Amino acid sequence: MSETLPIHQALGMTDDEYADVCDILNRPPTEAELAMYSVMWSEHCSYKSSRAFLGRFPTSAPWVVVGPGENAGVVDLGDGWLAALRIESHNHPSFVEPYQGAATGVGGILRDIFTMGARPIALWDQIRFGPLDDPHNRYLLAGVVAGVAGYGNAVGVPTVGGEVAFEECYSGNPLVNVMCLGIMRKEQLVLGTAGTPGTIAVLLGSSTGRDGIGGASVLASASFDAGSDTKRPTVQVGDPFEEKKLIEACLELYDRALVVGVQDLGAAGLSCATSEPAARAGTGMDVDLGRVHVREAGMSAAELLMSESQERMMAFVDPANVEAVLAVATKWEIDASVVGTVTAGDTLRISYNDRVVAEMPAASLSEAAPILRRDSAQPDWLEGLWADTLEYRETPDITSCLLEVLADPSIGDPSWVYEQYDHQLFLNTIVGPGENGSLLRIKGTEKALAVSTDGNGRQCYLDPQRGGANLVWEAALNVAMLGAKPMAVVDNLNFGNPEKPEVMWQFIETVEGMSLACEALGVPVVGGNVSFYNETDEVDIYPTPIVGMLGLADPAPRSVPRLDSAEEGMSIWMFGPQDSRNLAGSAFEKIIKGHVGGRPTSSNPTIGKAVIELAIALAQQELVPVMHDISDGGVAVTLSEVCIASQVGAHVAYSSWAGLFAEAPHGFIAAVPDNHAAAIRAIADDLGVPLNELGTFGGDHISFDDTRGGVTSIPLSEAGVAWSGAIRSRMG
Repeated sequence: MSETLPIHQALGMTDDEYADVCDILNRPPTEAELAMYSVMWSEHCSYKSSRAFLGRFPTSAPWVVVGPGENAGVVDLGDGWLAALRIESHNHPSFVEPYQGAATGVGGILRDIFTMGARPIALWDQIRFGPLDDPHNRYLLAGVVAGVAGYGNAVGVPTVGGEVAFEECYSGNPLVNVMCLGIMRKEQLVLGTAGTPGTIAVLLGSSTGRDGIGGASVLASASFDAGSDTKRPTVQVGDPFEEKKLIEACLELYDRALVVGVQDLGAAGLSCATSEPAARAGTGMDVDLGRVHVREAGMSAAELLMSESQERMMAFVDPANVEAVLAVATKWEIDASVVGTVTAGDTLRISYNDRVVAEMPAASLSEAAPILRRDSAQPDWLEGLWADTLEYRETPDITSCLLEVLADPSIGDPSWVYEQYDHQLFLNTIVGPGENGSLLRIKGTEKALAVSTDGNGRQCYLDPQRGGANLVWEAALNVAMLGAKPMAVVDNLNFGNPEKPEVMWQFIETVEGMSLACEALGVPVVGGNVSFYNETDEVDIYPTPIVGMLGLADPAPRSVPRLDSAEEGMSIWMFGPQDSRNLAGSAFEKIIKGHVGGRPTSSNPTIGKAVIELAIALAQQELVPVMHDISDGGVAVTLSEVCIASQVGAHVAYSSWAGLFAEAPHGFIAAVPDNHAAAIRAIADDLGVPLNELGTFGGDHISFDDTRGGVTSIPLSEAGVAWSGAIRSRMG
C-alpha cells in the first residue's frame, strides 16, 4: 500500500520549511498559502542554495542603472540610451517537452526585458545535448531549435547568435539557456514596484489555465529520473502572437506614462507577481482571484496562484489611469482585469469566492525564503583527474585529426541551427550568427552593441575556477574583436544536484573564478540565473556556467572584422600567449582520444586586458579584415574556420603539433594586410602583447609546415565538407 506524502512534501517543501511558514503565520498555512510558499521558496525562485554566494560577484559601476534583483539588468549607453539584458534557463521543461519548453523559455526572457520598459531587439540561445548518435538526443535538439525558432520568429525578435555543444553528460539533462537584449530611452525605464497605497493592479494578457502549474518553479527544483516524462502537463504552453500584442501594448503604456510599475508572470505566476512588487515597495496588497480572467472553469485558489500560463503581465496603475490602461488593452486586443489594490502595511491578502484564502506578510514570500549553506568539498577524484594527462611519444596524423575535429558537432558548422532563426528582423544586425559575436546597431546613432555568449563545461569540470574565469575572458575578447568595450555580464549557472558537496564546491569555485575575471576587467555582473538539479538518475551534468557579455562600440567601426574577409597574400598573425601545449580539456583530446583529464591553463589578467585593448584598437582603426579567437580546437580549428569562410587556403609553420590544438586563453589570429603590418606591430609592442607571424593566406589547401621537417596539407574543399556536415549530416 503506497504512503501518501504530506501536502507540503508533495509540493517540494521540507519539514523545516513548513515549520518556518507556520512560525511566520503563527498558525498552519491554508492550502493556498502553502501553494504560494512552495513555489516562491523553490530552488528556482528563491536561490536558496546559491544566494549566500552570489554576493561575491561585482555588481556596481558608474554605468549600471539597475543591477541584480530586478527583472533585468540595465546599463547606461550614453546620450539618453539604456540597454536591458537578461539570461534564463528552461532546462527541465525542455527535456520534458522540447518544443514548448524552449518556446516558453524565449517568451519568458522577452517579458523580462520589456517589463523594464525596453523593446527586445535580439535573442541568443546556448544549448547543449547528448551525442547525436542517440535518436532521442536528435529529437531533443530538433524540438528545442524548432521551439526557439517558432516563438522568436513569430514574435518578431531575431535570434542572432549563440552556441550548441554535445557531451555525454547532457544526454539525460539538456541545457536550454536564452539571453535577450533590449534598448530604450532613459525616460522609458520601468521597475517592478507596486507603487504607493491605492495603486490598482491590472492583469494583462492571456487568460490563466492549468497549463504550467509548477512548470518552472517545480520542474527546475528537483532532479530527474526515468519517469520524468510524466511531468509533461506541467510545461507551459506559449502563444507568440499573444506575446507580440502584449509587447506593443506595454510599450504604449510606458510611452504614455500610464503605469507605476510592471511585473511579468513567469515562474510562480500570480504568487510572484503580487508578492515581489509589494515587497519592493514596502506595501501590502488586496487581490481578488475571482477577477482573474481564466480559460478553465473550476480552478482552485492554489491552482490560480501557482499557474505559470504564459503571456501575462501585472501592471500597477494610478486609479486615474485605469480606464486609459484598459483602453490600450482593448486597442491591442489583449484581455485585462482589475484584480487588486495596493494597501498600506505589509500584508498580502488573497480572496476568492468572497472569502480570504491567503494572508501573509508580502515580503515573507521572497525575503524570508531560506538561505541554505550546504556542505561543500573538493571532489576526492579531482587531483587524480588533474594528474591524468596523456603522453604523446609520437606526432599524430595532423590531417586525419584535424578533419575529425572539424567534423565533430560541437566544433563544426552550426548553421543547421541558426538557419532556422530569422536574424535580420528590425534590420539592426551588423554581424550575425557564425562570427565571434553579434553586433547590433542602435538606429539613429553611431553606437552599436556587441554580445557574445560562451560556455565550456568540460574545462569547468576539470577546474571550475579556471574554467569560469576563462569563459569571462573569452566572452570579453569576442566583443572586443567587434570593436566594442566590454561593459556588463549576465550569467546562467547550470549545475548538478546541490545536495552533493562536490557540486556545491564546483558552484562556489566557478563563482569565484568568474568574479576574479570580472574584477580584473572592471565589468559588473548585472543579473543572472542559477539552475541546479541538472542530473538524471544521479548523473550530474558538467558544471556549465554560461556568460553573456555586452560590449559598447561608440562609434561602431565602419568595416567590422569578419571571418570571411581573408584574401590571398594576407599574412596570418597570432596574438597573445605563444607557447601553450596544454591539451587538458581540449577538443582534440576529447574527440581524438576520448579523454578528459589534466588541468586547463589559467588566465592571466595582465595579458588578458592587453589583448582585449589590442583587439579593440585593431577593429576601431580598421587595420585588419579578420580576427578570430583561439578557443575550441585551438589554432588549427581557428585558422580552418577562417579559411572555410573566406574560401582561401593557408600555409603556416609550427614548432609543436600540440600547440596547434591547445586552447589557452587570451589568444586570437588575424589576417594582416602588408600596408598595416608596421602599425599593428607598433600597437602590439606598445601594449606588450606577444605576436607571432604564422604564415600566409593563399592557395586551395590548408598546410601546416613543421619547422623540424615535414608538411601536412589538407584540401580546403575536404576541410569544408567535414566542417559543414558536422550537424547537418547527423540530423538528415
